[in-house]
Amino acid sequence: MASRSVNKVILLGHLGRDAETKFTPSGVPCTNFTLATSRRWKDQQTGDWKEETDWHRIILWRSENVAPHLLKGKQVYLEGRLQTRQWEDKDGNKRSTTEVVADNLILLGGGRGAESAPPPGDEDAARAPVVSMPRSATARAGAAEASPDAPSQEISDDDVPF
Repeated sequence: MASRSVNKVILLGHLGRDAETKFTPSGVPCTNFTLATSRRWKDQQTGDWKEETDWHRIILWRSENVAPHLLKGKQVYLEGRLQTRQWEDKDGNKRSTTEVVADNLILLGGGRGAESAPPPGDEDAARAPVVSMPRSATARAGAAEASPDAPSQEISDDDVPF
């Protein structure tokens, strides 16, 4: 019997820079950005509050319509998986990086470009998240790469709810 494993990441944080979208040679969009997550605790010896920030590299496939809304300082919730890549740099040194490949992204409030305060009594509507279209790992892994001429389920600007 094969053993099971889980590769699941859930992050809630703020973008460290505006998202940047590039395209693979076959035309598949790939959006990259960094996400900061912080934790806060009270130092037992001094009684002072301490804070530590971790930075994560995020990859989001087939999401060029969401990318313009991913601005530095924006708060997002995302789910995905860890992926480690290895390569040789121009000097022949082996390099590697670990990234989060996002499968689901929810834009939250705050940060640059955030809307003004909601009208009184409408606070719940302002907190309602906007959800990007989830992508399955199998569709992302090979559908467009294997057959670039196959019809795609692209999202137009009219389909994006924000």
